[in-house]
Amino acid sequence: MKKIFPIHPANPERICWGCDKYCSANDMMCGNGSDRTQHPFELFGENWREWGSDYTPEPVAEDRCVVAPAPRK
Repeated sequence: MKKIFPIHPANPERICWGCDKYCSANDMMCGNGSDRTQHPFELFGENWREWGSDYTPEPVAEDRCVVAPAPRK
């Protein structure tokens, strides 16, 4: 089963985000290179999800004005 990717992790600098193992930055067991892969939150900031092609904004509640129908004559 695929792990859920956290949107805003508490301490992203402690983990390598290069694969689904999420190894500790001090003990990378997957062989993903010599340095850890940063979380997109660290690279792009708060709105990092808007950078991807699969971005769909969260629905916003709209204030709709209900108009009563005109009375029949």
